[in-house]
Amino acid sequence: MQSNYTDVLYRWFAGLGLADYAAAIAVDSAQVLVLLTIALIANFLVQKILLSIVHRLSERTATDWDNVLVAHRTFHHLAQLAPAIVIYSLAPAAFELPQVADYAQRGALIYMLLVGVLSMNSGLNAANEIYQRFEVAKRIPILGYLQVVKLIVTLAALIGGISIWIQQSPLLLLSGLGAMTAILLLVFKDTILGLVAGIQLVANDMVRPGDWLEMPKYGADGDVEEITLNVVKIRNWDKTVTTIPTYALISDSFKNWRGMSESGGRRIKRSLLIDISSIKFCPPELLEQLKKIHRLGPFIEQRSKEIAEASYGPADNCLANGRRMTNIGLFRQYTVEYLRNNSAINKDMTFLARQLQPTSEGLPLEVYVFSADQRWVQYEGIQGDIFYHLFAVLPLFELRAYQKPAGFDIARGTSAAAGAAD
Repeated sequence: MQSNYTDVLYRWFAGLGLADYAAAIAVDSAQVLVLLTIALIANFLVQKILLSIVHRLSERTATDWDNVLVAHRTFHHLAQLAPAIVIYSLAPAAFELPQVADYAQRGALIYMLLVGVLSMNSGLNAANEIYQRFEVAKRIPILGYLQVVKLIVTLAALIGGISIWIQQSPLLLLSGLGAMTAILLLVFKDTILGLVAGIQLVANDMVRPGDWLEMPKYGADGDVEEITLNVVKIRNWDKTVTTIPTYALISDSFKNWRGMSESGGRRIKRSLLIDISSIKFCPPELLEQLKKIHRLGPFIEQRSKEIAEASYGPADNCLANGRRMTNIGLFRQYTVEYLRNNSAINKDMTFLARQLQPTSEGLPLEVYVFSADQRWVQYEGIQGDIFYHLFAVLPLFELRAYQKPAGFDIARGTSAAAGAAD
């Protein structure tokens, strides 16, 4: 026996009537039990007393970063180093055989490496949460880079743990990894591509958290929630979540609606299809009715004077002679005046009410303006109100909107024809 207390324990167990081998096992078991008891006491003191003091201090400080560290259990992970330090320090005294003490110390070191990795990861998570509170986080996300740091730290801890257990230099392990480069590149292909893509996305300011992203290839249409090392998470408008590989945002095309959000307006581009057969010159009685429209009356008066002052020859015997106002032209002018007086329209951006190429479905009159409110619900309400009004005033101009005949229209026309034949 190498120490006095070991001899005392051995003689005490032998005095209880145990055989030599049984007494030796009992001594080793008692030493292990004492060591574990001291480790548990150290863990209790740190967890219950020291951590409680740290938590109270963090609540009383004016800063908020310590509260974030507490929420992510960073101090909790660090406190778990206490039992490992006790085992590492007392193992040579607790175990009679140097080999056993050596294995115990190696295990304690590996455990401390694991706790260090957990503490580092929780600290990085806390740092990311604190960073998200700054305005720059909306433009430059760092989650992907933090994940790279986590990966490097984990790999370093893994190599360090193996080198501690086999008692070899980490450089020897790293030199052996050279032959596995091809395998490592294959295993970490997505990670490497994601890292390169993340750098390009941030450097070119292509995507930020909160951007409205549309990528039909992946069925994504919604807000970017998170940009990580390997994937970009998008919360679609139907509340589903689509994950897209980060490198896909470099290799494939997508639409980012951020420019619309920052421009101060959201485009309204929609057409009314006017039945061409309803387009005509305005007779005097129609002009008199349209003059009653507040937004159109002054325009008709001014245009009538211009027509009267211009000399185009006699226009009494044929409508084609001379210059006349048309119902479609007045309706377009009314549309312009109506939109110009609509407070929901951004007047500083493109503002058009134009005629497009006639088609077999009629003459398209397109409204091309920008709403002052970019929010989806409000935008749809503004757009709907505009076209509800325009459809409703069409009959005042003796115009008709084109609509393909439905089965009911055909049946009603057939019945009317049959009744007329009778």
